Parts: sequence; C-alpha cells; structure tokens
Amino acid sequence: MVRQRMISREIIILLVFVFLPGSYTMANRQRINFDFDWWFHLGDEPDAMKPGFTPSAWKWEAVQLPHDWCVHLPFDREAKPENGFKPGGVGLYKKEFHIPLSYKGKAVSIVFDGIYYQSTVYVNGEKVGFHAYGYTSFEYDISSYLKYGEDNLITVHVNHTDVSRWYTGSGIYRHVWLQVTEPLHVTTWGTYVTTPEVSKDEAKVRIRTSVTNKTAQDESVQVLQLLVNKQGQPIKMKGKKLETTTSLHIPANDTMDVEQYLVVDNPHCWSVDDPYRYFVRTMIKKKGKTVDTYQTPFGIRTLEFSSTEGFKLNGQPMKFKGVNLHQDAGGLGTAIPDRAFERRLSILKEFGCNAVRCSHNPPAPEFLEICDTLGLLVIDEAFDAWKTGSLYYGKLFDEWWQRDLADMIIRDRNHPSIIIWSIGNETREAFLKTDEGIKRGRMMQDFVHQLEPTRPVMVAMAPNSLNQFCEVFDIVGYNYQETRMLQDHLTYPKRLMLGSEVYPYYTAAHPTSSRDYIPYNSWNYVKDNDFILGSFIWAGVDYLGESVGWPSKGWASCPFDMCMVEKPVAAYHRAVWNDEPVLKLAIVDNSLNIDPGKDHWQYPLLVDNLNLPYTDDRVLEYRTMTNCDSVRLIAPHAKRTMDFGVRSTKDYPNNTIVWNQPYRPGKVLAIGYKNGVEVCRDSLVTTKKTSAFKLIADKTILKADGQDLSHIEIKLCDEDGRFVQMDDRNLTVQLEGEGRLLALDNGDMRRDIPFGSNKLKTFFGRALLIVQSARVPGVLRVKVETEGVSQPYILDITMKE
Repeated sequence: MVRQRMISREIIILLVFVFLPGSYTMANRQRINFDFDWWFHLGDEPDAMKPGFTPSAWKWEAVQLPHDWCVHLPFDREAKPENGFKPGGVGLYKKEFHIPLSYKGKAVSIVFDGIYYQSTVYVNGEKVGFHAYGYTSFEYDISSYLKYGEDNLITVHVNHTDVSRWYTGSGIYRHVWLQVTEPLHVTTWGTYVTTPEVSKDEAKVRIRTSVTNKTAQDESVQVLQLLVNKQGQPIKMKGKKLETTTSLHIPANDTMDVEQYLVVDNPHCWSVDDPYRYFVRTMIKKKGKTVDTYQTPFGIRTLEFSSTEGFKLNGQPMKFKGVNLHQDAGGLGTAIPDRAFERRLSILKEFGCNAVRCSHNPPAPEFLEICDTLGLLVIDEAFDAWKTGSLYYGKLFDEWWQRDLADMIIRDRNHPSIIIWSIGNETREAFLKTDEGIKRGRMMQDFVHQLEPTRPVMVAMAPNSLNQFCEVFDIVGYNYQETRMLQDHLTYPKRLMLGSEVYPYYTAAHPTSSRDYIPYNSWNYVKDNDFILGSFIWAGVDYLGESVGWPSKGWASCPFDMCMVEKPVAAYHRAVWNDEPVLKLAIVDNSLNIDPGKDHWQYPLLVDNLNLPYTDDRVLEYRTMTNCDSVRLIAPHAKRTMDFGVRSTKDYPNNTIVWNQPYRPGKVLAIGYKNGVEVCRDSLVTTKKTSAFKLIADKTILKADGQDLSHIEIKLCDEDGRFVQMDDRNLTVQLEGEGRLLALDNGDMRRDIPFGSNKLKTFFGRALLIVQSARVPGVLRVKVETEGVSQPYILDITMKE
C-alpha cells in the first residue's frame, strides 16, 4: 500500500533515527563518524562564523566529540547549584573537512545526536539551521553549502546561558555523523517497523518506509524488504528468503511512504532475558540497480497493560524494577562514550534492575541501542515541565513542542526496549484550576498517538496533581505517592499507574504529600498490589547538579555512586529484585563522613567495614539485608566469639534483620538460610593500615578507534591483601604512550578538584580512573602512585585495530 505522507516535510527533515552502531558503508550509503579534529573556543565571537578559520586568533583548543565543556572547568561556588556549581555560557566549535569531488550530485547531510543547547550551525560561513532543544537528534542537508573537491568549514555556535534543574553539560556532547547517499534514498529515521499480530506460531511484521527523491524529476523505484539476522544473513522460511517488493512513484523533490508486510514463522520474541532482534534490510532499486540500502533492527514482542493484572511482556506478568537516570556519568559529565553507557547499564542489569526511566529527556541513541541489547525496558521521556512555570522549556514550548516530540518518537520508535512514551514530569499544568492544562495534555497525547500508536503515553505527577488532569493520560506516573495510588485505585479502578519516582528507602506516609515519610520501602506496595505496574527509584545513580548546597556538587542519595560503586543500602533492592540468595551485612554509623543527600531521599548511614573509630563499648546496629528465610549472626563478644542465634526475616520490615550488639574489632559473620539450609554468607573484618593498592581494569585490550574505554578501579589494601576503606590516601596518575585520561573520580560529591585532574584522594578506599584509546595501535602505560606506599603500580593497556 502506498500513501502520501501525513506530516509536513519541514518537520520530517528534523526527525529521528534507527541506530546502527559506528561508522559504516552499505550499498550507495555512507555513515561517517564526524567526532574527531574539532576545535573549541569558550566564549562568543561574532566573527567566528566567517570563513578563514584561524584557531590561533582566539583561545581555541583541539577537542574530540562527544565534548562537554563544563565538566572539566573548575567548580565555582558562585555558579548555580542546579548545574553542579559549573558555569554554562557560550561556546564555539569549528572543524575543517575535505569533501571529495565524487560526492557532487549526492545527498550529503550532517546528523547531530545532541547539542546542549540552542545551537546554530554554519557551513562555509552560511547559516544552515538553528535547533533549540538540547536532547533531541537532528539532521541538516548540507549538499548545497559544500565545496566539492575542496576543504570545507563547519562552525557550531552553542548557547547555554539558561540553567536547568540539574546538570546538563554544555556543547556537542553526543556523536556527530556525516551521511552520504544517492538523491534517491530512504529518509533518515525513515523506517517504522511494528508487529501488529504476534502469536507463538507466527508474527505479522509491518514495515512503513519513507523514500526521498531529491532529483528534479519524478522517479519510479522498487522498495525491497529483506529480513536478516544480526550477522546480515537472510532469514529463510521454508527454504525461501523472507522478502517483499513494492513499486513506488515519487514526485520530484518529494518524499513518499510505502507500507509492506512480512510474516515470520515461529517468531523469536524479544524479552528482558532473551533480547533477540531481527533486522529489516531495505533496498531501493531503480531499473534493477540498488541505489540505497538501509538496515533497521527491531524486536518482536507484545505489551499488555491492565489496571487489574499489571504489565505483561509476551504474555508473562512482570513488575518494573526500575531506576530513574539523568544522563551525566560523574567525571565524564554528559560527554559519555558508548562503552561508559554499556558499563553503567550492565551493572544495573546485574543488580536486578529491568527498567529505566530516562529522566527527564530523550537519551542518546546509543543508550537505547544498549538497552535493546541487554534487555532493559525503557520509559522514553520527552520533557520535564511544559509551558506553565518558570523552567527554561516554557519559552520554547509553543514553537518547538511538536517538533521535539516528533524528533524523539520517530528516532526511537523501532527500539523494542521502549515500552512507554512519557511526555512530561511534574508539569505545573496539573495544578491549573482551568481546563488549559487538560487541553494541553490531551493535545500532546493525541499527537503522540497519531505518530506512534503502539505504546501508551504517560505523565509523571507531583503530589497534589489534580485527578481531572491525571485522567487524560493512558498511564499516570506517581512521584512519591504510594499511598495515593492505593486510594486512587478505589476511585479510578481503570487507571493504569506506576511509581514513576520513589524514595530509595522511605515511603511517603500521606496520600497528598511527600513530606511525611515512614521507614517502609515503597517496593512493598508494588509487590503486594497487582494493579501497580512497578516503580522507579529516584535515582539509580548519583548525578551532578540539583545540589542541596555547597560543598555538595550533586545528588548523593542513590543506590550507586558516580563510579558505579554499589552502596550498602542498595542491598535491599538487590535482595527483593532477585531470586538467587542475597545477604548483605552492614552497620549503621551516624558519624559517617559522607554527603548525606537531600532529606527524604536519605537513608540510614551504613558502612560495610569493621574499621570504625570507636574505642568504647557502644552498642551498634548491625543490619542484614536479605531474601533468605533467616540469618545467623556470629560476632566478637567480650574476649570470645559468640553465636547470637538465628532470626527470621519475616519478623522484620524491609527484608532487613536488625541486631544491636556492642562494637568489637575482629570479624562479624552473617549466614543466610533457606528452608533451613545455608545458602550464602557475608562478613565484616577489621583490616590493618594501607600498605599497598590494586588496579583492576575492566578491559586491558582496547580498540584503536579513539573511543574505547578502560575503567580502572584503584583499591587500597593492607599487607594481607584485604580491601581497606577507612584509611584514604592521595593518588597521582601518570600516562605514557597512546591514549588519554578522561576522568579520575572517587564518587564523593564534595570534591573540589576538577574531574580532569590526575591527582585525587580515595573515598572509602577507592577511586576510578577512566582512560580512552588512541586511534593508532600501541600501548598506554598507566602509572599510579599512592601516598604512603613505596612502589607505584604500573598497568599496560593495549590498543589494537
């Protein structure tokens, strides 16, 4: 079936894409990584957009994308706490690049995955376009601006003078791509693959393809769809390739859609445990010759949402064991290489998390690609607030909301990981006494349904949001309102609801307020009520910005710190989110020297070591967080070791058994039992002073692509090789050879040293060094020296093509 496009070409030009990782060349199509050889200048220069690039004229520095100019600037106490005490400002980027003469007559475009924010792009001194929002991807056709067979200059002006509610970073903080196709080609982000009918025996696959004709005459083409596997091999059904072909006539300088179908026998469904994907290879043929090839990954799966039975994936009931994530990565800021995304999400998956809410903006395409690959469910969120209120998007709303929503949805619609579209968070429209907010919310949801009707639409509500506003949306997200969900379910039994933000430890005690709380974890409400789809902890990982005040540079109340170190308090969710035995032993220590975070998001200060600074016999609260039936505690007592017996988990709230015992150095042992049989152990041991340290790298062989990473954990040890947490030392890092230092972090939000420094003090015995590969094969020698340790530690990282 062929049909005319329903959306204006002006909007479609800025729409979105199906991610294929890295640079590639397919038949008559190139996607070239454009991240290298840029120059950056902090500050505004009106003449910088003109041709005649001379980086020596101002203070320019050579940079590589992704690039966040804020993250390595010194912390400034006078800057906004919302932005992590980092200044924003204006920045300029320039890059010289050669365009071969062979590109003449082709369609050449540039794709920016994300610029924060208000970017203006110039090519050879001519303005190409302006993009306001800082989180959506966009494309410009630059064919008519280029000098073929010559060097060209691209300049990007970025204005980050407004401050958001959290750390956003600044600059071209995501990848950039140069795309080269024939004038007849599949539109960027121009495929839309859905599975309207799925059963155990077969799945009907619908493929809608937008084909662009940038020639001056009408063209007739054939659009061929071929199903292939990850290795690019055709998938056969009954010995035949699974393919279909349709003829399409496209007027000059226009875009047309074609809709085609394939039927897959015995479909291999995508799930969180088995994230299998198919690939549709789209070929545009003219007179039998292939003029373009475009490949789209997708997953076959079914989504069911019920106000009585909750959520089902492929017919299987499932709760969202979720976390909210802001997009920064500690010392990397928002300029996050793909490997850093992969590491962070893999750690969360192993922790037991099965869902992520992208708070409060569309993520990088690579983030979603990794969620697809790992099997993580995603709430893809467009905005924080809308028009009402003082947040920065209010002044953009009228002109940009449709374009920005479309940019997100059409770029991301083929990702099987995405299960819900979220279009707002704690928007002030929810409190308006008039129907203005209701009309605005309905208008936006209708727009999403028109573009992509296969997923429900959600808005996350602050406490006291009006129910008449909530009733507009397919799903209502409740921020810190577990008891209100119980109340609203009685009044609105057909409402779909989830905990879009929940405290990591406490629960709001009153249906209309998050300011009264009790030490009862919100997950209890989720597991005990089928109608609650799941919940999302605020937040999964500590993040920069939204600081409670100097010296804290960010939000420090999460299960994981910025280095992805799992905090002791995280053991509660590890225990209730997993089936395998979990037992964590920790001590409540209210004198602990950490950033406590913000009031209700705090939790009891826990340590998982036995080197506490006490010499008296004070009684301490030992906690065992577990999913075992019972736990035995064995600890020093007087001058001997005492067995304090077995306690049943069901007798204590929050899967946390409490033991009050006098503090003694030595060894405390906890033993977990299921059905009376020992299944796991955990212990705390008093260590000696620091006398050595270890370097533990997640990778020692990197791709020589200039983008691969090695995360190197630095851990202090005593003479017996045991990890030492309470004897922190100063570190110095030196690099020799191929590669560069991206960040040296320790997870402490109170640090004053810039993230790019090669000197830092450990925090609870740890630090994290992140190094990046070079673009040539070779060896990067990492040398770390530690205060009080005579010998440095040397680690070699190898780069290979």
